[in-house]
Amino acid sequence: MSEIKRIGVLTSGGDAPGMNAAVRAVVRSCVYYNTDVYGIYEGYKGLIDGNLRQMSVRSVNNILGSGGTILRSSRSPEFRTEEGRRRAWEVLKKNKIDALVAIGGDGTFSGALQLGKEYDIQVVGIPATIDNDIAGTDYSIGYDSASNVVVSCVDKIRDTALSHNRLFFVEVMGRDTGFIALRSGIASGAICIMVPERNISIEELIAILRKGYRNRKTSSIVLVAEGNENGGAVELAKAVNEKYKDYETKVTILGHLQRGGDPSCFDRVIASEMGVAGVEGLLNGNTGFMTGYHCGKIVETPLNTVKLEKKQLNENLVKIAQILSI
Repeated sequence: MSEIKRIGVLTSGGDAPGMNAAVRAVVRSCVYYNTDVYGIYEGYKGLIDGNLRQMSVRSVNNILGSGGTILRSSRSPEFRTEEGRRRAWEVLKKNKIDALVAIGGDGTFSGALQLGKEYDIQVVGIPATIDNDIAGTDYSIGYDSASNVVVSCVDKIRDTALSHNRLFFVEVMGRDTGFIALRSGIASGAICIMVPERNISIEELIAILRKGYRNRKTSSIVLVAEGNENGGAVELAKAVNEKYKDYETKVTILGHLQRGGDPSCFDRVIASEMGVAGVEGLLNGNTGFMTGYHCGKIVETPLNTVKLEKKQLNENLVKIAQILSI
C-alpha cells in the first residue's frame, strides 16, 4: 500500500443512478483501509471553491439505493483553464489530499487526467453515465437503471398504442451514442431503433413500418436516440406522417426521467465493485486509470487510453434488433 493519507471524492457532469452507491463504496473502503476521505461537493466547481468536508462511515448511511448524488454535481468551465486547475490544486494541497476519485463521464475524466499530469496527485476515474459511451468498460454506472426506466415507460405506452392502433415515436437520451436506445429497444420490442451510429433513412423507416403493417402489427414503437441524424422523435414523426398514413402517430420524449429514480441491483453492485477497486488501486500506488467492468470482472484501464478510444455499438445486438422486429 502507498503512503496516501487522504483521498478526495467528487461526482461531476450529468447525474446517474448508482453514483451514490459508488460514493458509499469509496468512503467505506477508505475507512476500512484507515485512510481519511473528503467529499467534494458540486464537482470541480466545488473543488475550486473549497467546498469539501471530511466523511465517515455514517456520512453515507442509507444512500445505496438513492438516485442522484449526495455530493451534487455541476459543470465547471473554469476548471478547463490552467488557472482553474491551479486553484483546485491549491485546495487539495491545503487540505493535504493525496489522491482524487472522480466519478462521472468523459468530461470528468478529461479533468482528472489533466490535473494528474500537471500536479503531484494520484487520480482514478469511475465511469458513471447513463449513455454508457465510455471505452474500457462494458457498462457504466447508471446505464442499466436508465434502460430499465425506458423499458418500463415503453411498456406503458404500448398499452395505449395497442388500444388505438397507433405508431409511437419514443425519444430517449443519447446525443452521440445509441446504447440506451439499442438495448431498451430490444427489451421493449421496438419495430425500429434509430441511433446516431446507423443512418436509417425516412424511406427505409417507412418500408419497415409498411412491412410490419402487412404482418398485422396492431401497434408499432420506434425508439429514437436524441442524436439521430434524421432528427428527434418530433421531426421523424412529421416526416413519416407526410408519406405514410396507415397509423395514427404520436410522440413521447422521455427526457430526464431516464436519469432519476433508484438504481437497479446491477448498478448498485458494479458501483460498489468499482468504488472499492478505485480506492485499492490508488493505495497500491496506481494513478491515471479508470476502473471498469469487462466480461464480469473489474479491470483497470489507463485514462489516456479511455480518452482515445470510441466505444462501438454491439453489432450482435444490432443484428438481433433487426431479426426480432419483423
